[in-house]
Amino acid sequence: MLIKILLLAVFFGVMIAVGIMCRKNATDVNGFVLGGRRVGPWLTAFAYGTSYFSAVIFVGYAGQFGWRFGVASTWIGLGNAVIGSLLAWVLLGRRTRIMTQHLGSATMPQFFDSRFGSRLLKLLSAAIIFIFLIPYTASLYNGLSRLFAMAFSVDYVICIAVMAVLTAVYVIAGGYMATAINDFIQGIVMLFGIVAIIASVLRINGGFTSSLSALANVSDPAVSGDPGVFASFFGPDPFSLLAVVILTSLGTWGLPQMVQKFYAIKSEDDIRKGTLISTLFAFVVAGGCYFLGGFGRLFDIDTATEGYDAIIPEMLSNLSPFIVSVALVLVLSASMSTLSSLVLTSSSTLTLDFIRPVLRRDEKDSKKDLTVIRIFVGVFILVSAVIAIVQYKVGVTFIAQLMGLSWGALAGAFLAPFLYSLYWKRTTKAACVACFIWGPAVMIANMLFSKYFPEVLRSPINCGAFAMLGGMIIVPLVSLISRAPDRSMTDGIFSCYDRRVSVPAKDALSADAPAAAADEADGN
Repeated sequence: MLIKILLLAVFFGVMIAVGIMCRKNATDVNGFVLGGRRVGPWLTAFAYGTSYFSAVIFVGYAGQFGWRFGVASTWIGLGNAVIGSLLAWVLLGRRTRIMTQHLGSATMPQFFDSRFGSRLLKLLSAAIIFIFLIPYTASLYNGLSRLFAMAFSVDYVICIAVMAVLTAVYVIAGGYMATAINDFIQGIVMLFGIVAIIASVLRINGGFTSSLSALANVSDPAVSGDPGVFASFFGPDPFSLLAVVILTSLGTWGLPQMVQKFYAIKSEDDIRKGTLISTLFAFVVAGGCYFLGGFGRLFDIDTATEGYDAIIPEMLSNLSPFIVSVALVLVLSASMSTLSSLVLTSSSTLTLDFIRPVLRRDEKDSKKDLTVIRIFVGVFILVSAVIAIVQYKVGVTFIAQLMGLSWGALAGAFLAPFLYSLYWKRTTKAACVACFIWGPAVMIANMLFSKYFPEVLRSPINCGAFAMLGGMIIVPLVSLISRAPDRSMTDGIFSCYDRRVSVPAKDALSADAPAAAADEADGN
């Protein structure tokens, strides 16, 4: 118990200290929301990764999908690394940074407003973010309850209160820079923590080879009649596994709290470094989480009565006090990093993209905006904590369902419009509106009327993947049949990609380098 308390005390002390030290970087809206667009590759990459992988992944998804697919669930983590991190940085990172700075946008709704000259798109996107990020934020607390109950026998409400207060302190004090630095620290904890936990859990069953052999002997007639299916390459249900990979990997391309990380990165070289760092982080953390969950069936767990959230805590319950302490700090790190990212995105979006235009406030009134954003950081954390407590105490299933559908609704609404807007001049306002309606409508309909959906789409996971892929068709189709945007406006927007910049020779080769060298030798 002393080890657990000391580790948590050190962890909390560092988080608060960082928030206080970063106050000088959060004196205006640009500094508070984007860190002044001066954030380096390590901080940005870790901020991206820790916002991506929360306690929902470690406790909920790793347990649930590991149970369903066996060791093949590792493909989900690998998909997160390749599609959700590597390709996201390669295809979105540089273009997002250039265009958002050119347009002067600090949030995703501001991007759509400036890109299409449409206040309607700003208000619609801000409303979608506000509605669907709140329940998603509340879901982050869920992974803490069983682990803290196992380690401390502490009431879940106390866990929520402590986590909420500490996150509020460092986000309100230091803004994005405090969040980024704490994300880096929390990411280091997650990297070393997941490796230590995997090694300890596998040791229970005699190591990796023995654990895999034991898993090959597990059978479940309700899932599959094939022997050894949970230790196989693609598991018992490859199609559903693919849907999970698509939802959890491709979905990040359209999540505002993820995309916004690209707004703040400092330079071209930092984007290259950040791509590598972020991919390796995802490979270890996401791959490790789902790999660990794949061995859940080796433990005595009644998922019918205890639920999937009991799998990972049960796997950890017999480990040493130090490893359990590491697991607690890991889950806290995963939860607080994602929570801080979500509330910062929600509060800045609500203030800059909804309250300001509705009240027709002066856009240069940065001090008032900063105060309102800080207030809403506290409000969002409070509301999400209350929702989590209500769900825990009352068992409101509607809230739990809405949490699970948030990812699909947000990515279904924003992925295609954002991606096409960065690359294709012909993308239209009407196409964006259609997709903004499509994503949330499909997911809400799935929540309320899933029995009327085709069997393959009744799962929120499969339906979320369908919503995202459907948007990739809707946007170009509607763009081609709707009125083309003004040519001069789009040319002006895309001119940012053609602007010439000077770089050192180590970063770019010059075609006339020999001639230049000859001129210099001649004294010209």
